[in-house]
Order: sequence, then C-alpha cells, then structure tokens
Amino acid sequence: MSRRLLIITGLSGSGKSTAARVVEDQGFFVVDNLPLVMLPDFMQRVGEGLNANADVAVVIDVRNRGFLTDYEKIFEQLEKDGYKLDILFFEAADSVLQRRYSETRRAHPLAESKTVQNGIDREREQVRMLRNCATQIIDSSNLNSRQLRDLMLAFLGEKHRSQLIVNLESFGYRYGLPPAADLVFDVRFLPNPYYIEELKPLTGLDPQLRQYVLSQPACRDFRQYLDPLLGFLLPHYRDEGKSYLTVAIGCTGGRHRSVSIVEDLYRSFPAPEVVLQLNHRDIDKG
Repeated sequence: MSRRLLIITGLSGSGKSTAARVVEDQGFFVVDNLPLVMLPDFMQRVGEGLNANADVAVVIDVRNRGFLTDYEKIFEQLEKDGYKLDILFFEAADSVLQRRYSETRRAHPLAESKTVQNGIDREREQVRMLRNCATQIIDSSNLNSRQLRDLMLAFLGEKHRSQLIVNLESFGYRYGLPPAADLVFDVRFLPNPYYIEELKPLTGLDPQLRQYVLSQPACRDFRQYLDPLLGFLLPHYRDEGKSYLTVAIGCTGGRHRSVSIVEDLYRSFPAPEVVLQLNHRDIDKG
C-alpha cells in the first residue's frame, strides 16, 4: 500500500492551518512551511524511520520564497516514487480574507508596506499555476471551523468517503446569491408572509409562520418536485466524488419563505446517508 502524501496549499487566511490540524488528528505526520525543494528528501527520511507508518501532510505556501520552483518536476517524481499525491488548494473571497486579517490583526505575508488587498492580489497570481493542478479546490468563504473539519474528514477517511455533507442554506436575493451554492432554488413565487401584519415580524423559525408557508398549495407542489429531484441528484454527486454540497433556497429577504422551507427540509430530508448542516444566512437582516 502506497504512502499517502497530502499537499495543503492555497491563499493565506483561507483555512490551511485548520485543515492541517484536522489531518494531524487523523494520524497524519504534519509538517508546516516546508520548502518544496526539500520534499523528496524529507519523504525519503520519513520512509527510513522518521515516522515510517504514518501518511504525510505538508503545508506549503508563499511564506517560502520561490516555493513553486520546479514544482511540476517534484510532484512528478514523487508520484513515480509511489506516493499517492493529493493537492488541496484553499481559497476564499477577497472580502472574507480581508475580514479575517482585520480580525486577527495579522499582516499579510506579501503585503509588505502596502494594503492587505495588494498582498491578496499578488498571492493569487503567484499560486495560480498550483491551483490549476489541485486535486480539490476548497472555497472556505462560507465555512466555519466545524464545517471545514467535516469537509476534511469526508475527503480523508474511508468510512467518511461514502458520505456527502449537505449544507442547507436560506438566503435573501436582496443580499446576493451565496457564492458557494451548488444548487439554488428561488421560492419568491410563494405568497409572501411579509405582507401579513401578524406574520411580518416573525421568521421561518416560528411554527406559526412556517405552517403558513408550508400549507400553501404551491409550496406543497414545490416539495413534491424538489424532494425526488434531491433524492435523485445527491447519490450521483456522491458517486462522482463530491464531498460537500450547498443547497441554497432564496426568497426576497431571507427571513420567511426560504427559512421555512429549509427548516422543513432539514427535518425530513429526502436523501439518506448524508450529513446535514443548517445555515440561515440572512435571517437577522431586514
């Protein structure tokens, strides 16, 4: 059985450190910030007894100058040497990366004396070629630490491999489409509780409002079409290696109709063998 070698790379602030902690918890021998040119020699030393029985994960990024030097030759040689090589590339939207750097008060490694955005732009350009050869690209823009961990576990473990993580997300079109959405359903065709005085201040978390939305004939018909569609699609996504899928349902403001339907879907999801997550993106807006 060949040793597994996982390259964790991508944009600074996009979740590489979290991913490294997850794989370390799964028994990988993890090394952070290893110069790529040293990787073949390092793997040889691991095989000679440094940690002979463990799979290996290496975090590689722009903290090392010239870290992409001869990367194609190095990866090709590692595969010829019999290593099962996977490259996970982490990224996120510019606005998300800027917010994370603001919250942590860290300096971007490529910003130098300029802005964080300037550093992000430079880094995107430098890692573009590595992104093109990635086994999997993970956009962490809308993932919290737990969701990222679940996604990594689904990618790593045999016992998780058949599972698909499904993020059910409600949103308001007023605030834009969720950037990570895979399937989007527009429920603005349903009667809007916003125009009913006693329902307007409520959200889809309230049983009274949810009952109003779900009892509409058009909503019942919608679910009769939606449930078989999801039941058909999700096993095919899983069979094709998809490990994380976002099903987004939107209404105007993201507080009433979409929340009601997502809550009902969460309670009676039509596809088995999935790990469900729930996110109401815009429920507190308005």
